[in-house]
Amino acid sequence: MILFRGIKKQFGELEVLKGIDFEVVPGSITAVLGPNGSGKTTLIKSLLGMVFPDDGDIELDGYRLNGKAAYRNKIGYLPQIARFPENLTPRELIKMVGSVRPSNRNDEELIRLFKLESYLDKKLAYLSGGTRQKINLVLALMFDSPYLILDEPTTGLDPIALQVLKEVLMKFHQDGKTILITSHILSFVEEVANEVIFLLEGKIQFQGKVAELKKQTRSDSLENAIATLME
Repeated sequence: MILFRGIKKQFGELEVLKGIDFEVVPGSITAVLGPNGSGKTTLIKSLLGMVFPDDGDIELDGYRLNGKAAYRNKIGYLPQIARFPENLTPRELIKMVGSVRPSNRNDEELIRLFKLESYLDKKLAYLSGGTRQKINLVLALMFDSPYLILDEPTTGLDPIALQVLKEVLMKFHQDGKTILITSHILSFVEEVANEVIFLLEGKIQFQGKVAELKKQTRSDSLENAIATLME
């Protein structure tokens, strides 16, 4: 279980998070949504220990984070922008990252699913953005982590790779993993997420199931529901 209580964060004069309280439902695929500047990335970085809140507590499985790092072994993380060593090949990068947690890896299966075999020995500097994103996904998903945090996982993916991602996430969901995602592709969110948290100007405007949000806003799609919340 992930629990946020009274999370506040300010950068200079800019108040980014204004007392965030919510619990990520265990075993759910939860989407954190909101326009640019709403606080999504700051919230995720607070969970990862990359940003320290000015006030409030974050707990994972009852463990108060408070700047400690051991809990991160339970998390697979996909950053919104991945910066790789350009002189390495994907094979070398995967091997290097895999050495951090050598057990319970499924990188070979993910490489096959995303059809990366022919790119493994090419320099990362020469690969397209979409291919680099697939490698980014392999690195995030290759460990048997009970928690997955994926920041804009669909960026640069072609339709086939996007379908593979959906299938992988649904398999992980069936296995009981707790998945937290951000995405501006609301059709993707509507297909995979069963819980939604909508942030606007650092505050939660909605938390609940996709169907509840659509009913509350009298909308026939998640996209229209979000637009209604922003009016």
